[in-house]
Amino acid sequence: MTIKWVHADPLVMNGEPFLYGTRLTVRRLLELRASGFDGAQLLKEMPELRIVGIARAYEFAVANREHYEVFFDSDGTLLGPELTPEEASLV
Repeated sequence: MTIKWVHADPLVMNGEPFLYGTRLTVRRLLELRASGFDGAQLLKEMPELRIVGIARAYEFAVANREHYEVFFDSDGTLLGPELTPEEASLV
């Protein structure tokens, strides 16, 4: 089974894209990242998350940049810490 990690449903979370199996929106995840939360901290605080889901949410934000412009630095990168090489290898 292939899991679609980011969902958007007008009847769930007011249509805001959210992560599979959670009530965490992509926007909230980006807010946490911009506040300095890295992958390990996110997983510790929200054990229902998966590192691959976090990575897919970041990819979704990049692909839909017009909706998440405030979370991008002037050089085009997302604000906040990146996935560590170890975390990225799990994706």
